[in-house]
Amino acid sequence: MKLKGKTAVITGAASGIGKEIATLFAREGARTAIADINKDGADAVAADIRASGGQAIGVHMDVCDEGKVIEGTAFVVSTFGGVDILVSNAGIQIVHPIEAFPFDEWKRLLSIHLDGAFLTTRACLPHMYASGGGSVIYMGSVHSKEASMLKAAYVAAKHGLIGLAKVVAKEGAKNGVRANVVCPGFVRTPLVEKQIPEQAEALGISEEDVIKRVMLKDTVDGNFTTLQDVAQATLFFAAFPSNALTGQSLVVSHGWFME
Repeated sequence: MKLKGKTAVITGAASGIGKEIATLFAREGARTAIADINKDGADAVAADIRASGGQAIGVHMDVCDEGKVIEGTAFVVSTFGGVDILVSNAGIQIVHPIEAFPFDEWKRLLSIHLDGAFLTTRACLPHMYASGGGSVIYMGSVHSKEASMLKAAYVAAKHGLIGLAKVVAKEGAKNGVRANVVCPGFVRTPLVEKQIPEQAEALGISEEDVIKRVMLKDTVDGNFTTLQDVAQATLFFAAFPSNALTGQSLVVSHGWFME
C-alpha cells in the first residue's frame, strides 16, 4: 500500500473529488481525516471507510475560520499522532461577468480557496516539519493555467494556488515537505452541475451547448475528467518518494489544456 502509516487531512471531503481522494487514500493505507464544513457528511464518509476496513474520522472544519482550522488540525493530531499529507480541496464556484460580480461573492470565493489553503497549510506544516517531511497538495484547475468567461474570482484563486505551492515547496524543502497542485478539467460534480444552467443563462445558449461547446470542446475525446482520474493524480503526488517534482502542477483534463 502506497500510503501505509501516513495520516492525511483532506478538506472538502464529504462529497465529490475530496470524498474520492479520501476513499482511495484509505485503500492505500492512510489514516484519513475527512475535513468538511458539513460534519454529518464528513462523519458518513468516515463511517463508510471504516466499514470497508480503513481508518478515518470526520472533522468539522470551516477552512475560512482560523480557529476552526487550528482546532480541527489539533483533533487530527491527537487522534492519529500527526499529519503527513494535506489535500486542500475545499472550494466553491460562483459565476458572473466582472462588471456584475458582487464584491461579497468575490471575497467569499477567494476566502474559501486561498485563505483556506493558507490556513490549513499553516496549521499542518509544523507537524510535517516535526516528523521529518510531508506532502501538501492543492486542488487547482485547468483554470490555474488559463481563463474562462464569467469566472474571474475562480480563475484568480486557482492561479494563486500555483504561487502558494511554489513558496511552500521552497520553504518546506529543508524539512522534507513537498508541495504540488493537481489541475483537473471539468469533473461532473455537484459544483459543475450547478454551473451548467448558470452558464447557459449567462451565455444565452442551451445546457447541452454549455457542455459541448464550452466545457468539453477542447478535450481530445469529448469526455469529462472523472473523480478517479483526479484521485489517482493526487495519490501520485502524495506517494512520490523524493523532492524531484516539488513545486510542480499536473493537469488532468483529457487534453483540454496541454503543456
